[in-house]
Amino acid sequence: MAKKEARIIVTLECTEAKKEGKPASRYTTTKNKNNTPDRLELKKYNPFLRRHTIHREVK
Repeated sequence: MAKKEARIIVTLECTEAKKEGKPASRYTTTKNKNNTPDRLELKKYNPFLRRHTIHREVK
């Protein structure tokens, strides 16, 4: 019987781009859902805004 994988692929979307009317930048990454069950939040670069912004996990 195979083990259930702990790592899942998640999509991160910029939170500040929608407020400014620009397209939202998206990144994909993996996370261990056993260690971090809540939504992931990282600072990533948004090329449309030309600065680092907070990106949150979306479904």
